[in-house]
Amino acid sequence: MIKRPVIRRPAPILALCAALLLAVTACSGDRRSNESEPSAAGQADWQPCPELLDELLGDIVPASVIDELTEDVRYDCATIQVPLDWDRPEAPETLDLAMVRARSVEQADRIGSLLVNPGGPGASGVETAVYLSLNRVFEGLPEDVLSRFDVVGFDPRGVARSSPVECFTDADIDQLYGAEPDPVEPAEFNQLVARTQQQAETCAAKYGGTLGVFSTRQTAHDLEALREAVGDERLTYLGYSYGTLLGAVYAQLYPERIRAMVLDGAVDPAQDLVTGVEQQAAGFERALDNFAAWCAATPDECPLRPDARTAIEAALADARRSPVPGDDGRAATAGWVFTAVLAALYSQDTWQPLAAALDQLAGGDPSGVFELADFYAERSPDGSYTNLYDANLAINCADDGERVSVGRVRELQERLRRTYPLFGGPLATSALNCAVWSAPADPYPTGPATGAPPILVVGTLGDPATPYEATGRLADQLGTGVVLTWEGEGHTAYPATRCIRAAVNAYLIDLTVPPAGTTCPP
Repeated sequence: MIKRPVIRRPAPILALCAALLLAVTACSGDRRSNESEPSAAGQADWQPCPELLDELLGDIVPASVIDELTEDVRYDCATIQVPLDWDRPEAPETLDLAMVRARSVEQADRIGSLLVNPGGPGASGVETAVYLSLNRVFEGLPEDVLSRFDVVGFDPRGVARSSPVECFTDADIDQLYGAEPDPVEPAEFNQLVARTQQQAETCAAKYGGTLGVFSTRQTAHDLEALREAVGDERLTYLGYSYGTLLGAVYAQLYPERIRAMVLDGAVDPAQDLVTGVEQQAAGFERALDNFAAWCAATPDECPLRPDARTAIEAALADARRSPVPGDDGRAATAGWVFTAVLAALYSQDTWQPLAAALDQLAGGDPSGVFELADFYAERSPDGSYTNLYDANLAINCADDGERVSVGRVRELQERLRRTYPLFGGPLATSALNCAVWSAPADPYPTGPATGAPPILVVGTLGDPATPYEATGRLADQLGTGVVLTWEGEGHTAYPATRCIRAAVNAYLIDLTVPPAGTTCPP
């Protein structure tokens, strides 16, 4: 089951994932304002780290290809230290922030650094920057951008290489993903509450009150320290999904420090948790309808019968009755099947792998389901996980200043299940995570970015994870936001199509703002 809010991951990384999967197969509450400024963390001490490509691609890309890639782009890494708590910057406790700089060997007329965040919260910006720099092999950033900017990725506090939050064992997370996604009976729901309470207590026992410092508000101050560390007078930033929330908070705290900011896949900072869950349930149901329509129109690519929605419902029902065992000892329970469906709806590139996986599952082979689900959960073939789950939980609950009760979650689950039959119940129960979280909250501020330059807010009409409706709301809240719309499918838009690429490139490079209301066709 979803034991946390849905991971938000940008389309370029999903497109990369789809290519790699096929390759493997084939071969808001009380808000703060008037923040005090943090002190500088100092300049980054960059050191060459070409081994990152081996680490990220070594299992799936030949060494000769990796050697060629390092001839195109140079990679340097650095770590800076920031205060554990920006409210007490003079205190001795610090956190490490890991960074990577990807610099094209063809770079000319350098503008500065483009800092990128892939969302999550909990996804690695270090890894994302590497992937986005590989446009000769995968769908990375356009050459126009790579030739003018250093692409700088960072792992936010608590994530991956940056003082990671680590609360759960691999077995714990296997159990959480494999559990029933939408418990109907009171006894089942109460068991879910008990398990969720136990995981909250496990994290609190290890970290105590310091869990509150893994908040978006604190990370926005880190982003200012990172701007100083790369030596840029003003920030140029590309944030996907949750990264739009981080960018919006930075824009309110440091509006005059912004050169350019692209927020792709908008999160509405002002919406409450219940509204956010309901809108996301609507977004995924819409994406499922679009997937089903694609299946009906392309039966040669989608073997699901009699129709895709019915086939998914049947797969979940079969998994509840008699889950198919996999080669690694796991069984393809309803939780794993649901996670695979959810993961695949993030991008149209993974629609065909989803159809194939469900067809294989019906024939007794769950390997495709596990490939999709494991990518989403960042589970390695050896059964180990990154700390994505742990960090996602800690960051979301640190941000949550208006925690709903367990009773209200139950009411929300039952109500949303009636309206959104596949996604409403599971997404509602994800709200239990913060309902029972015992660590203190540190809500982020909301409001206009007074004094900021125009900020480009990109929205996709068919985005399931960050529904398009939030795009205009975020732009309006910022006050300087300009909406750019893609009439396409999937989570986030840049650099998916020529029209989106041209508009965003012109903004990043020349600060040319597209006319308000610009829409790009699919």
